[in-house]
Amino acid sequence: MQPPRRRSRPIGQPLRPDPPLRYERLSDPILVRRAKDGDDRALAALCERHAPAVERLARQMLRDPEDARDAAQESLAKLCTRIRQFRGESQFSTWLHRLVVNTCRDAFARNGASACEPLREDLRPARDGDPVSAAAATELRSELGACLAGISPVQARVVVLKDAFDFSFEEISSATDLPVGTAKSHAHRGRRRLRESIERGAA
Repeated sequence: MQPPRRRSRPIGQPLRPDPPLRYERLSDPILVRRAKDGDDRALAALCERHAPAVERLARQMLRDPEDARDAAQESLAKLCTRIRQFRGESQFSTWLHRLVVNTCRDAFARNGASACEPLREDLRPARDGDPVSAAAATELRSELGACLAGISPVQARVVVLKDAFDFSFEEISSATDLPVGTAKSHAHRGRRRLRESIERGAA
């Protein structure tokens, strides 16, 4: 004869609740997925995490601190409204970098050549870690910036839009209200005067 089975006792203590989610510890892909699903806290965490890099990039591209600050805030606002457009074909930071660059390009086109000085000192570390190369690049940027100041503002604006920001001549025409042919002429003349200025400085 088998002894009677003991009835299992109900667990007296309630199950522990799941710990609160630490958004700051989540990776970008997880935050992006949650933000695209409508998680506002994930979106806020993305903005907070990347805001310093956005501000640094805007300061590097735009001379005026107020313009840089406005461009950084505009970029973060675009991040909030366009997050669902991110398809994951590249890293999120790469997508955001392009968004900030395009925002700064638009700010430059609105405010003119005086608002931007893309050929000044590059604050990013040299990729190869060579301080000599970094110093040479900094000197070259300073020299080009000084030479740009020596040509006409419209030529400088067209050259910077074309060679620093990679605008097409159609985009330059739209941004400056210049005919495409005139923009091309300003680019040609501006580059020639820059070469002449650099050659005089090297002589």
